[in-house]
Amino acid sequence: MINLENVNKWYGPYQALVNITEQVPKGEVVVVCGPSGSGKSTLIRTLNRLEPIESGRIEVDGQDIHAAGLNLNRFRSHIGFVFQQFNLFPHLTALENCALAPARLRNLKKSEADQRALALLERVGLAHKAQAYPSELSGGQQQRVAIARALAMQPPLMLFDEPTSALDPEMVGEVLLVMRDLARDGMTMVCVTHEMGFAREVAERVLFMDQGEVLERATPDDFFNRPQHPRAQKFLSDIRTPFTRAF
Repeated sequence: MINLENVNKWYGPYQALVNITEQVPKGEVVVVCGPSGSGKSTLIRTLNRLEPIESGRIEVDGQDIHAAGLNLNRFRSHIGFVFQQFNLFPHLTALENCALAPARLRNLKKSEADQRALALLERVGLAHKAQAYPSELSGGQQQRVAIARALAMQPPLMLFDEPTSALDPEMVGEVLLVMRDLARDGMTMVCVTHEMGFAREVAERVLFMDQGEVLERATPDDFFNRPQHPRAQKFLSDIRTPFTRAF
């Protein structure tokens, strides 16, 4: 589904991605983790060209995403992207947020788009909030609507950029449960997250990044129990004992 070859990205003199070469097969769930500023979000945002790259090659579902003549809007319509902030349209209901893209971009009749949207809201446990506006929803509910909206175009690939980082702790679980169900249904997913419990339970592979490089690639069992790279070992040690290290 995803193929990256020697991908490099700079912000001025700062190199955010350093020779990234990775593959993600169809149906795989990959969690990207690492300290703040390691390049995680930059990496995931290159996958649908929200961030340009300076060199290298990225293919998504066999398509060179920097090829001349690529219809960028059409390409992006086949990738679901869930952001840290929910980015819902505030003047539209939950149902309207989910029905908009299929109606506009796939020319579905309103009744069909609404039916699909309602089914997706049901899937994320929010059919009873179909007529609610974003301001009437909790943060966790808004993020679940955002996931339903991303699924409305029936994408073969879902990208999550720290989808729980803007949520209060008690709302994190409801979003992670929806993501877990997607993974169990066989959706190809790349998730940037600090939720190590989710990574341990749901990921098939963990990528650990620091200073723009992928330093470790492992199954969750190997990563959490037998990390190889010294930087990964320190990262896991720090998150397991944050208070004793702070004092």
